[in-house]
Amino acid sequence: MNAYTRATAVHWLDEGRPAIVVVVLEARGSVPRGTGTRMIVSASEVVGTIGGGHLELKAIVEARALLQSGSAGRSIHFPLGPALGQCCGGAVTLGFTRLDAQAIAAWPTPRPLFHLQMYGAGHVGRAIARLLATIDCTVDWIDEREEEFPNSLFAGTYWPAHIRSVSVDAVEAEVRNAPPGAYYLVLTHSHDLDLRITEEVLRRGDFGYLGLIGSLSKRARFIHRFEERGIPAERIARMTCPIGLPGIHGKEPELIAVSVVAQLLSDDDH
Repeated sequence: MNAYTRATAVHWLDEGRPAIVVVVLEARGSVPRGTGTRMIVSASEVVGTIGGGHLELKAIVEARALLQSGSAGRSIHFPLGPALGQCCGGAVTLGFTRLDAQAIAAWPTPRPLFHLQMYGAGHVGRAIARLLATIDCTVDWIDEREEEFPNSLFAGTYWPAHIRSVSVDAVEAEVRNAPPGAYYLVLTHSHDLDLRITEEVLRRGDFGYLGLIGSLSKRARFIHRFEERGIPAERIARMTCPIGLPGIHGKEPELIAVSVVAQLLSDDDH
């Protein structure tokens, strides 16, 4: 259940935009998405997905027909194989209800996959934040330069509530506010600031993931500094630098972002 889809539903409701919530009420056998999956459909937009394919196309058509008719809602059972020609072979029952306060109240808030403190609102930080805006997580996005935070996710769209920008002077002091097991990404405009933040995270020691942007030479210099300052070697060894999954090449911020977010979602790299 995607946090961005739910946040968009709340935004549409606040705007007074008519829409239909499509929810998977029951899923049997091999199906694209499980029970509780939702998407929202307006006259011109669709946000979220119940699995794509012919099933989703039929659901969108049905939702827009309900919008035009003014009906309160209904449920429809879809055998995916015989009825829709999808190879999944299972069966899905979809519910169609109007977007209102009751629909939002019945929509559970997704459990975050992780809590991330991300330091740096430069090009790479922005690209990562745009990807994380569509993922069920909690992000404290921290930079001393308030003007660096973009006002909107994309032109005309808002940042969802789970991406929280924090502008403070002593950014490294924010490390103490993270919950145990938090993830950290350090990618500021200053090597000295990177060093201070990373040291604070290492001294806490209870991080689930610590990623530091930079080259192998930067890693070596930082490790030397940390060793001089008495940080245990086993903690230093858990620091990821360079960041991102291997095999994804390129220095464009968008490519780095894809690689880093994939690493955040990969248990093998924590």
